[in-house]
This record gives sequence, structure tokens and C-alpha cells, in this order.
Amino acid sequence: WYHDNLSRHAAEALLLSNGQDGSYLLRKSNEREDLYSLSVRGKDSVKHFHVEHTGTSLKFGFNEFYSLKEMVMHFANQPLIGSETGTLIVLKHPYPRQVEEPSIYESVRVHTAMQTGRTESDLVPNAPSLGTKEGYLIKQGKIVKNWKTRWFTLHRNELKYFKDQTATEPIRALDLTECSAVQFDYSQERVNCFCLVFPLRTYYLCAKTGIEADEWIKILRWKLSQIRKQLEERNATLSS
Repeated sequence: WYHDNLSRHAAEALLLSNGQDGSYLLRKSNEREDLYSLSVRGKDSVKHFHVEHTGTSLKFGFNEFYSLKEMVMHFANQPLIGSETGTLIVLKHPYPRQVEEPSIYESVRVHTAMQTGRTESDLVPNAPSLGTKEGYLIKQGKIVKNWKTRWFTLHRNELKYFKDQTATEPIRALDLTECSAVQFDYSQERVNCFCLVFPLRTYYLCAKTGIEADEWIKILRWKLSQIRKQLEERNATLSS
């Protein structure tokens, strides 16, 4: 569950889209070389806690551990963190470092990940696909500007929407490689709206809650950043 150079924003998008209450991961902090961040999903948000590496020990809150194994064993037995509000957060589900993300590049195989406090015989055989999400959103029509509830699925670089959750054929599949921006939208009379900007059309969508809208925006923006990164790497390889 150590994710090395995963950014704060990507960690939030990953845990909000695929995690659950108590999902957590460790990553490098953007602030200092000797700092790490433990990112933990609560009920409706992701909290970040500093872990300081002194060279001889790991400092976390009022605790100091002299080996990574000691720190892991501590949280296996006492998986509690106190947030700034005083609420206790339980570390329940370690988020595996390597998960499948089929995209415009080759997919990465799913590796097994050990659950906290379990033995080697209790390995997690699969991990959720990174960047997948689904749910109902209210979409504005293209010609008649009415609003209809549609079932949306995000997988790989496609955002599809269906008449409802039982439909097998999508009404439309949007190619995210053609999307230039995803952002909150305040031009509509409805609340919790956001839009996806494409060359020929801007799609206006609304979620039931602001938290749900924020989750969609974060994971879609993360997707776009990954697409741009892969295209830049491909162009750099071709030019060299």
C-alpha cells in the first residue's frame, strides 16, 4: 500500500472512486524529502497525515517506530487515527500499490496485496480497476435543454451513459482523449453541476450531492492528466 510518487490529488481521486470508509495508502509528501503522507478515506472525504523519516526512525503523531515492520504491526493491532475534528478514523483496507488500469497504454497486471494484520494465506487476489466509477447523473439534453437521469459508467478512457442501470447498450460513449476540461459549473439553475468540454459540445451533468459531484470531477480530471502524460511520453519517444 506504498504508492511512492502518487500525488495528493491522485490519492484523493483514487480513494474516493475505488476505496471505502477506512481505505488507506502511504505516499511521498510533496512538502519535504523526509516526509511521507498517510492518506485515509473517511465517510465522505480523504484525510492526510504526516509520517516523518528521521533516518533512524519513523515519527507519526506521538509515536516513534524504529522499523517499517514495527509501524505496520502497530497499525495492524491499533488501526486508529485521530483527525483534527477529534473523530477517530479506523484503518481497515490497505489500498494495493499496483492495480489494473487499462488505458491507451498496456494494462498492468493486478498484484496481490496483504491485508493489515492478516497472514500470508489471506492475500487479496484482486484489486479494483483504477479509475472506474459508475452511478446516476442528471444530464442536460443537446437540443431540448431538459434534464434526464442517466446511468453513467467510467472505464478506461470512455465515459458511457445509458437510459438506466439495466440497459445493455449505451446511448453514447464519450472518448476522454478528446475532452479538454472538467470543472464545476454554476451557470445552471440546478446545484451540484459540472461540465465536460469537448470540441463540438459541452456536456452539463448534475449529481445528487456536492460530494458526489466532487468525486466525479476528481476522477475525471485524474483520467485526463494520465491521458496527457501518456501522450507526452509517446510524443517524446517518437521525437527521439
